[in-house]
Order: sequence, then structure tokens, then C-alpha cells
Amino acid sequence: MIPINCDLGESFGLWRMGDDAGLMPWIQLANVACGFHASDFEHMHSTVRLAKRQGVKVGAHPSLPDRQGFGRRVMAMRRDELADCVLYQVGALTAFLRAEGMELHHIKPHGALYGMAARDPEMAHAIADAAAVFGVPVLGMAGTEHERIYPARGLRLVREFYADLDYDEAGRLVIAREHDAVDPAEAAARVVRAVEEGVVRSTAGTDVPVVVETVCVHSDTPNAVAIAKAVHDALAELAGRPRN
Repeated sequence: MIPINCDLGESFGLWRMGDDAGLMPWIQLANVACGFHASDFEHMHSTVRLAKRQGVKVGAHPSLPDRQGFGRRVMAMRRDELADCVLYQVGALTAFLRAEGMELHHIKPHGALYGMAARDPEMAHAIADAAAVFGVPVLGMAGTEHERIYPARGLRLVREFYADLDYDEAGRLVIAREHDAVDPAEAAARVVRAVEEGVVRSTAGTDVPVVVETVCVHSDTPNAVAIAKAVHDALAELAGRPRN
């Protein structure tokens, strides 16, 4: 079955974001926030523990240092500065994983950092500089600098499809500061078509090519649990497996 990944652990202090416990049964990979766009040391550790109990593999979800903007604002950073920024965050999560007897599974840049690395080879190299230290796969998109830079640096790229985001006519993600609710059945149908046909309908009404090695569902989409369950069930049916 194609794994579902989800951005989790994005609460901070008394402020709550998403239903991590509700999402865990329907996903296989958790991208855990590392404190720079969301989360804190207690939420990082508790999310790792929750994933361990559910048998979910954990990856790091590093961000630009932009907690107020939830990591969705572009920032100008040098390659070495950005690499250190990512190293700092992934290192912190790795410590919590080690405390629970778990291994770091992957790295997935968050928000604006993900988009910057998709467009700018220097930013993609900065991600690769940090990821090479940990020797784990990186989640990213086909047809972008992710696909051109990471494999060339000896890193495994896991190409992902987004169940709850739109694609424009160039195949780029349409990202807003806040995610609107998405119809679960429509999201599942989009995923099935992406897997079977390798395309998704763009906002311009044309089909654009996609590659699906993992499917992302965002925890801050208002009905994220329903979307994750619908996508899980659709992928399980495609794989010929019964529901877990």
C-alpha cells in the first residue's frame, strides 16, 4: 500500500493544532514539527510517543524560523545558514526518537522551505547538506529541484502527491496560509486517479503529470481525519488489502 504521510505535532504550549490521535490510525508516516514553525519540546516528545504506540514511522518536519507565520512566509537565507537551521531541528527530533528507541525515518521540509527548495537549487542543496548527515530519505515533488538535486547528492527522494491541495497548470502546489475543508470522497478520487493515471486536474482545468510514492494529508485541514480515512481506504482497496 502506498503510505500516507501527515504533518503532526504542530501544537504549541496550550495552543492546539490538529487531531494527531485521530489521524494516527490512518497514516504510516508522521512528519513531526521541530519547533521553528510550530511545536515545542513537550509536543515533539509526546508526538513521538504517540507514533510509537501506533506503529507509525517518524520523520522530521523542519521549517524556516517563522513561528508567527507558521513557516509559510519566504525568507532569504544563505545555503550554509539554512543547512544549519535544518540540522538543528532534525537533531532535536532525533534525540527524542532515540529516547524512545526509535530511528529517524525521513526528512520533509515544511511550508515555504519546501517550496523554496523546489524552485531554487541552492536551497535544495542546503536541505541535502543537512539530510546527508542523517542519511535518510527526503520527501519531495517530482519535476522540481527536489528531484534534480536530492538523488544527484546520493539521497533517496520519496515523491509525494497532495490529497488536499490544488495544483496549478504548471504542476505547482497552490498553497494558502490556511487550508480549507476538502470533500473526503473527492480527495480519495483524486488520489486514485493520480496513482492509476499519473495525472491530476489543475486549477486551469488541464491534466498535469504527478508521481505518487506517498500521499500527504495536512493535519490543519479542518476535516483532516475524514480525508485521511477516505484516502487510506481507497489506497487499501487499490492494494487489494482489507482495512486495518
